[in-house]
Amino acid sequence: MKPDGFAADLRRKPDVLGRLATTLAAGNPWAEVVPAGVERVVLLGMGSSAYAGGVAAARMRAAGLTVTSELASSALLPDWGAGTLVVATSASGGSVETLDALDRLPETAYTIALTNTAGSAITERCRDVVELAAETEVGGVACRSYQHTLALLLALECHLTGKDTAALAASVAAAADGSAHLLATESDWRPQVSELLLGPTGTHFAAPAHRFCSAQQAALMLREGPRLPAVGCETGDWSHVDVYLTKTTDYRLGVFAGSAWEAQLAEWTTARGSTVVGIGGDVSGARYQLRYPGDADDDVRLLTEVLVAELVAAGAWDEPSTS
Repeated sequence: MKPDGFAADLRRKPDVLGRLATTLAAGNPWAEVVPAGVERVVLLGMGSSAYAGGVAAARMRAAGLTVTSELASSALLPDWGAGTLVVATSASGGSVETLDALDRLPETAYTIALTNTAGSAITERCRDVVELAAETEVGGVACRSYQHTLALLLALECHLTGKDTAALAASVAAAADGSAHLLATESDWRPQVSELLLGPTGTHFAAPAHRFCSAQQAALMLREGPRLPAVGCETGDWSHVDVYLTKTTDYRLGVFAGSAWEAQLAEWTTARGSTVVGIGGDVSGARYQLRYPGDADDDVRLLTEVLVAELVAAGAWDEPSTS
């Protein structure tokens, strides 16, 4: 992994995402590969791919579809028989757990690889392929590919629910604009946000359940790049699982705005003097509120907000001290 390459990958987010928006405006890539008669969908992946899959599956279930997201390493993969579509996501195309899961699936499952690497092992194991089109990530960290995974799984939702991709393409384009703004103004906000979030006992992120992957991916960026302790939590669940640390640690929390349960969280963080940064909305009790164009739209938030944590991670990444 290369810190300079990671920073360069982040700088290219707006351009590469903008090209994806153009592609989605022209049509839905899933229309060419998803067979007729799909009744159930299984999303497989590890790490960032699994984070994106978890939220995508929940969205599809809320739209009335039968969809699950599973860690590819699980020994308990669904055996749903004919009519099952399996989407196996691996940006590199070589995630060993995902490749192993493909070998363990029932023969009746129809498999499609969602990958950023043409000609990779996963493309050989699946019947069809959808390309992430995130381009090569020279830093070795799944940043653009994570963002594109989300966008393309949302495109799968459009296909399965019979909607066109016009609105999604507009959201992806708006996310490119929001990302460009965060990058252009980085020197205005990142030093203070980094100082507030990078505490002596680690960093925490909270996001609403419908964007839980943002908290998970944000924490992963701090662990994977600068190798700093970081944890992601769902905002409502925070009051049941993370609140305890506010009493005994120098607690630092980045809140991706938009949960109905933020007020409950704020009662504890305010009473215990915790350090909170609000991202993409006005968060009660936050010492800093970071806003960007388009952050009133939930899909734009989903596709944009992790860049804040990625830029904090890039700034903190000291190559000689990490491995």
